Amino acid sequence: MTEQADQATRLARLEQRVLVLEAEADIRRIQARYMFLCDTPCPEHGITDDAMRIDRIMDLYTEDAIWEGVGEYYNNQFGRCEGKAAIRTHFQAFWGEKRDPALLLNAHYLTSEQIHVHGDEADGQWIHCQPWIFSDGRSLLRSSRLNNLFRRENGVWKIVRTRTENVFVAPLSAGWAESIPTYSVLMNP
Repeated sequence: MTEQADQATRLARLEQRVLVLEAEADIRRIQARYMFLCDTPCPEHGITDDAMRIDRIMDLYTEDAIWEGVGEYYNNQFGRCEGKAAIRTHFQAFWGEKRDPALLLNAHYLTSEQIHVHGDEADGQWIHCQPWIFSDGRSLLRSSRLNNLFRRENGVWKIVRTRTENVFVAPLSAGWAESIPTYSVLMNP
């Protein structure tokens, strides 16, 4: 192999590695953005109601996306939604105006990340924990495993599948959080 051919091969390998790193970063951001938009109160600047929040979440998904809860605990609680319209309906029911008791706080913490890029498709696994506080005084800590799929469409990474499996749900004692915000200051810089 000539020196010029060797340099071309090394450059091609380097370009491929950069593409993978960029894909991983994009997927990491899209997953974190999804969780950020699912937090309550919603911290996204400019979102004035749950319909806007749901629109922003739906922007993250492909048209043929699937959202599902799996495993012995989540099968019955979350079920399976196929396509953006079904996923939108799922979120509309979750953040419905008449939710009783109201969800006062929900924050997502992601950990144990693994992202595997295969050209224009990828999979990612995470574990997340999230505290929930409701208006009736109940609180719980929920943990789930995520096993999600992603696809690059027109140069943009989108979620193809959100799959969540329960790790545990633990009740928290009333008053465990000393203060919780009624809105996020990030919404109004």
